[in-house]
Amino acid sequence: MIDFKTFAHLAHIDLGEPVLKPTSVEGDQLEAANTLWTSDDGKIEVGVWECSQGRFTARRETNSEICHIVTGRVTLHGPHGAVRDVGPGELLVLPLGWEGEWTIHEKTRKLYILHSV
Repeated sequence: MIDFKTFAHLAHIDLGEPVLKPTSVEGDQLEAANTLWTSDDGKIEVGVWECSQGRFTARRETNSEICHIVTGRVTLHGPHGAVRDVGPGELLVLPLGWEGEWTIHEKTRKLYILHSV
């Protein structure tokens, strides 16, 4: 029998101690995450992530990512000049192959879903 999982109060889930973000390019950012669920084949991961103010680079080389912003405000900068502001309650999709930068304007928490190829 296969059962289901539920997770409540994403804004308050303990993420553990934050650590320095290795891809930070501005702001000495700290990040923390908590993986909530991983598929049996390891191709799908669901979790909560939080990062402090600043700017970092990101690449989706081996997976796509769906993000639901729980708290905070960010600006995404795509490779061809595309810029999008995203805030609480909004959803964004970073397809396989996407690369760019995130500017975190205030501490931001997101629910993420990674899908590996």
